[in-house]
Amino acid sequence: MRRTLAIVAGAVAGLLVGAGVTLALQAARPSSPAPTATAGSAPPTTRAAGPGTFLAWTHGGLPKGFLTKVTTLPGIERVVVVKSDVVWMTRSLSDGGELVDDPPQGYAIPLEVAAVDPSEYEPFVPLSAQGAIADLQDGFGVLGESSARLRRLSIGAVLEFDSVQVRIAAIWPDELVGAHELLVARRVGRQLGVSRDRYALLQPEGLSNGRQVARILRAALPGGVPLQVRSPGETPYFRQGDAVLPPVELKLLFGEFAARPAPGRRGYLEIDPAWEATHVATERVPLLGPVTCNVALFPQIRGAVRELIELGLEGTIDSFSGCYARRFANRDPHQGISHHTWGVALDINVGSNPYGEPANQDPRMVQVFERWGFIWGGTFVRTDGMHFEWHRPANADRPPAIG
Repeated sequence: MRRTLAIVAGAVAGLLVGAGVTLALQAARPSSPAPTATAGSAPPTTRAAGPGTFLAWTHGGLPKGFLTKVTTLPGIERVVVVKSDVVWMTRSLSDGGELVDDPPQGYAIPLEVAAVDPSEYEPFVPLSAQGAIADLQDGFGVLGESSARLRRLSIGAVLEFDSVQVRIAAIWPDELVGAHELLVARRVGRQLGVSRDRYALLQPEGLSNGRQVARILRAALPGGVPLQVRSPGETPYFRQGDAVLPPVELKLLFGEFAARPAPGRRGYLEIDPAWEATHVATERVPLLGPVTCNVALFPQIRGAVRELIELGLEGTIDSFSGCYARRFANRDPHQGISHHTWGVALDINVGSNPYGEPANQDPRMVQVFERWGFIWGGTFVRTDGMHFEWHRPANADRPPAIG
């Protein structure tokens, strides 16, 4: 095994892997109460890498044949499509063979796993990381740094998915793996069940902004498909659903659970009762009534509701439809696990804000929730006007600016 890249220091706001790394030329993350990173080796020294990299993704995954069509479009010099799915890890072993992750009998740990064609992915990573590309070709895996910290694993560790084993050859900064927990080659991805094309990374020639890239990419998409294109520096991670926190950050902040698909209920999950007992509670909140959510979320929920009451905006909330819900996004097993499963998202005024329809929330109420650290689904690529999700610590020290 080629141990070509050491573990990089943990997730800190504004991490950039060299001034010119293709995938790392992205905005600093919002601050969060994530655990303090332990010291590691310095980020690798890198050189500027070719033209800028752009991100493109569509809700629910890229349409079939997208890659083939894009490669024929004018102005697109390089492109790689990244597959991503939830895969069930049954246990993990340290580099010395000791058992690390051992979920309860009948449960497994859901991991967000990405799969790529290593030769296509190589131009999109810095020179210092490209030695691990050959390891990917040979069937090894790469952990993101947050995943390694969460798992307490190092190079040489083994992740098991029933009968499939993946040995870790490198640990890369989260930016280089799209904040996925594990990166493998497509051949290994097929064994694990990773099949959905989620997003594309593109290096155009002669194009300087996302609007130009989007106009070209429209030719590779069916009419009416909502397309999100991000330019360098526009988003913390180049990945699908980049507006919200990736699952690995939710795990670090709000806890990781073992789970299993709920028998007879497609799209729903059963969560390890021990995790629920320590991470989920029900409390009564003014305007909302009984709220069942992650225990860490209550201070910000109460803060937002208290401010609404102080501003006389009680009438902006007509109904509350829940927070903690054990399921996949849109109850579709082919999508990622809903962030409601961590108990960190609220559904408010559902009746007037159907999923996928124009949002209809009072902007003053939205502003209050945003001040208290929530992101609003009314701004998503596929509109979800009822949805308010934890995104960062509250800006409660900033005076309200309600118009």
